[in-house]
Amino acid sequence: MLAGAAGAVGVAVAGAAAGAAVRMAQQRRNIRHRTVEEAGFGTLHSEPITVVADDGLPLHVEVDEYGPPYPRRTLDSPPVTVVFVHGYTLTMDTWHFQRAAFRGLVRAVYYDQRSHGRSGRADGDSSTIEQLASDLVRVLEDVTHDEPVVLIGHSMGGMTVMELAKQRPELFGTKVVGVGLVGTSAGGLDPARILFPILPAGLSSGVIGRVVGALSRGHRMVDRVRGVADDVALVITDAFAFGDDVPESYLKFVYDMIDDTSFEVVAAFYPAFASLDLWDSLEPLSRVPTAIIAGTKDRLTSIEHARRLHATIAGSDLLECPGAGHLVPMERQEEVNDELELLIDRAIDYVEREAS
Repeated sequence: MLAGAAGAVGVAVAGAAAGAAVRMAQQRRNIRHRTVEEAGFGTLHSEPITVVADDGLPLHVEVDEYGPPYPRRTLDSPPVTVVFVHGYTLTMDTWHFQRAAFRGLVRAVYYDQRSHGRSGRADGDSSTIEQLASDLVRVLEDVTHDEPVVLIGHSMGGMTVMELAKQRPELFGTKVVGVGLVGTSAGGLDPARILFPILPAGLSSGVIGRVVGALSRGHRMVDRVRGVADDVALVITDAFAFGDDVPESYLKFVYDMIDDTSFEVVAAFYPAFASLDLWDSLEPLSRVPTAIIAGTKDRLTSIEHARRLHATIAGSDLLECPGAGHLVPMERQEEVNDELELLIDRAIDYVEREAS
């Protein structure tokens, strides 16, 4: 009788806790959706911070601080900073829908990678994934201080995070307590596909390499030609950046980021993709909660790369977004934001377990 009563009480308590969790999750979604609806492309910025890379290059960084305490967490919960790392020929604005959704709910860091956006222009010799990882270390040191961090990287940004795991594996499980890899790969890419807004498909990597080298010497002329062919470039951007139909404003937003990236920068980073091979350096990511997110129609880093990452990184989660392309953070914003929220919660739980 007592056992039955105790069991009934336990069920009631568990049910109440589950109900509270559902209500808080819905509260977070309501806050996120309201913020997203109110924000226009290019309007989400905060006071700029300059972080100086180890070679003296200035990096443009912005920090969104906490608003109200993150729902479901108490004031005693450990602080976790989320650092977003964008991809090739893009800027921090790639994370528009994530920034709108999580603003005030978490402390978040956004920055333009070297030679992109408002960061300084690097020389060709420092346009490497290795240097991008070193830049990320400097951002972590200067902006996140002693707080544990969740690193979320899209495309080249994901490669930056994986290169960090190769260079500084000791950070994972200590400083880095969660990882999100979005539309990315650890190697084995077709480099020709990476240049989707610039050059025609179907060329071999050797031919592409020679073409890129030749065009880079006349990059100003290439940039002028790109500017004239806006309509064609929008069609190409649509085909390679997105899997399904999206509003024209999305296309223009992405195209403007790509078009603002000089072909000199495009060419400087190109060799890094041809030589990328980080598959044997992923063990550190198995120590922390890791989420892998990809669109099934990604024509740049195909879904097979995401599945291989999932198979290689023990304990990782994989979210496949049917029909989505390379810009899955925009195209499937709600699914991606839900997955990132779960990742952030798991990272906070990880910190709490490690501290107990």
